Amino acid sequence: MQKKLHIKVGDTVKVLSGESRGQEGTVLTIDRNKERATVGGVNVVKRHTKPSASEPQGGIVEKEGSIHISNLMVVVKGQASRIGRKENAKGKLVRYSKKSGEEIK
Repeated sequence: MQKKLHIKVGDTVKVLSGESRGQEGTVLTIDRNKERATVGGVNVVKRHTKPSASEPQGGIVEKEGSIHISNLMVVVKGQASRIGRKENAKGKLVRYSKKSGEEIK
């Protein structure tokens, strides 16, 4: 069974530990099975690619590497905050910032 994640694609997140510590970026993809996320502009790695139909030149390509979600924290209004879940007035389960108490869209 997959674990419920505190981040979603499109969230702005801050990296808590590792080589990219302190950097912020937007979540591009999430791998629920491995619990890893790809964040734009963070953890950029170089990959050596062979020439192919899609990449006729080949060579060294820079792309974002994945980061474990435990090393990411959602940024709400410029502040990194933990995330909780609660029912709103309509009875729908929504995410909210534990630091400010605001709902996260």
